[in-house]
Amino acid sequence: MSTLEPLLLDVRDELRHGGEPLPRILEAVAKLGPGQALRLLATFEPLPLYAVLARKGFGHNATRLSAGDWEVLFTPGAAKPKAKTEKPKSTAAVTSTEGWPEPCTHLDNRGLQPPEPLVRILDALEHLAPGAVLEAINERDPVFLYPELEARGALIHTDKQAEFVRLLIRRAG
Repeated sequence: MSTLEPLLLDVRDELRHGGEPLPRILEAVAKLGPGQALRLLATFEPLPLYAVLARKGFGHNATRLSAGDWEVLFTPGAAKPKAKTEKPKSTAAVTSTEGWPEPCTHLDNRGLQPPEPLVRILDALEHLAPGAVLEAINERDPVFLYPELEARGALIHTDKQAEFVRLLIRRAG
């Protein structure tokens, strides 16, 4: 029985130019053959992607390359997907912030390359008091951030403008 070589996907140039490669990564995962792995090359360790692909049954093995980039091998069957009988998580997105306190922390993440906006937001969130609100301004919709915020029980209000995305994030508690 022969095994398929891992599919190579290099998203470093896209990331360096401010792109969002998640759709391309998920498309590549969907095209994998039975038992085939995905070898991803990125400019940073894609921590939030681990949870996304773990839900699809992929484990990972990450290696930092000599140039500072990352190589991650996502292997099918190495992680157990969530059982179908589990209660799905409720979405943390909210349509109204009525009753929320004013933001006590403000982050302007424009001009920063991924994953810096995600790292800054998660770090600031950890330093907020329960129930406090953080405002963050990003150049693009932070799709990797949402599952991380949901896992922490935070509530999220997103306001997408033409030039930026404004996030209001309320810490759980």
